[in-house]
Amino acid sequence: MKPKISVLGTGYLGATHAAGLAEMGFEVIGLDVDAEKIAKLARGEVPFHEPGLGALMRTHTASGRLRFTTDYAQAAAFADIHFLAVGTPQSADDGAADLRYVDAAIDALAPHLTRPCLVVGKSTVPVGTAARLVDRLVSLAPAGGTVDLAWNPEFLREGHAVDDTLRPDRIVVGVRSDIAEKLLREVYAGIVERGTPFLVTDLATAELVKTAANSFLATKISFINAMAELCEATGADVTTLARAIGHDARIGPRFLNAGVGFGGGCLPKDVRAFRARARQLGGEGAAALLSQVDAINLRARDRVLDMARDTLGGELAGRRIAVLGAAFKPDTDDVRDSPALDVAARAAQAGAEVVVYDPMAGGAGAATRPELDFAPSLESAVTGADLVMLLTEWEEFRLADPRRLATLVRTPRLVDGRNALDHQAWAAAGWSVRAPGRAPLAGQIPFDAPEAA
Repeated sequence: MKPKISVLGTGYLGATHAAGLAEMGFEVIGLDVDAEKIAKLARGEVPFHEPGLGALMRTHTASGRLRFTTDYAQAAAFADIHFLAVGTPQSADDGAADLRYVDAAIDALAPHLTRPCLVVGKSTVPVGTAARLVDRLVSLAPAGGTVDLAWNPEFLREGHAVDDTLRPDRIVVGVRSDIAEKLLREVYAGIVERGTPFLVTDLATAELVKTAANSFLATKISFINAMAELCEATGADVTTLARAIGHDARIGPRFLNAGVGFGGGCLPKDVRAFRARARQLGGEGAAALLSQVDAINLRARDRVLDMARDTLGGELAGRRIAVLGAAFKPDTDDVRDSPALDVAARAAQAGAEVVVYDPMAGGAGAATRPELDFAPSLESAVTGADLVMLLTEWEEFRLADPRRLATLVRTPRLVDGRNALDHQAWAAAGWSVRAPGRAPLAGQIPFDAPEAA
């Protein structure tokens, strides 16, 4: 008989994991303290955009395999395995992970654990957290030492989370007992049978895997952005450089796209939290490296904004700028720490008239940055613009016709902050083109539209 499962926390991670477990054939109950969110999920409604998740949610809430509650006692009575998937936001003072929600979930669940069970952490936490939570669980749970704890980090990419849940490239479990390993092998049996590696570690290693992975990816992005600075200084081309070094199997081509840098709810937060924990543990070398990764990433936003200013003759004030993109990456409506919104807001603060368009994240962007104007379409955003800035590489933008858009703008100037467009095609359509790490291109077709005053 399959174990029954609860998922504590129904945000991006928890809702996706709960639906994925139901798809794997388990009976699942999702828990959250937000009653409004739980009501929506119980109706099969997903409160954020993630391709494929809505269909899974509707299927399994309708079948009864997936249900939701706000009651910890109900979740404890129902489940044999409890996945902990609450948020660990960045603290305001030193960038460390804020563990108040993790601790609150353990404190709320533990008093209801009256029989042997397994609590499995999926939240991204500083190394050493799991060992501390073991003592907390044992002291608070009526079942005492028969409550075990494991750690099973998540590796979800927004926009690909369903596939990453059902077809991950690896499963990592940090365990303290053979029973915990056996239960987690049972949970992931179908995935492992298809050839996915199942890596068994201690608790500390499992905690480090997620933060180390995200920090390495962030390092690759910051590295190529640092190379873009050198390319601009020497006349080299960063896209060709990235292709050349990416052919080296030891390096690989992914995450070597120079631009406005990384954002979102994971990479920036995880880099800063990892840095803070490294300092606490005396790892000054790691902390120094991560500080530079973060600094280079933030400088990439400055450089793209400076590029816009240079393109407009040194002044942003009074110019109309169309910003294409609000989400931190395509295929999501997540605007947390979005480079696109940050650059747009800073251009507006400098006196520019900024109009933002995003195919999916306009509503979230407007809620986050109410001082900005948001357009309902690409065409309305670029109409009358002195400059167009591509800051999120949605397919709609990559497939847009530069000749048609050139008839809508006041002056055909483009800053491609993601190096996502065919610059030769845009230049042939009359656009002057700038991008990080690449030589400027001048438009090849004269336009009658007057220059902005």
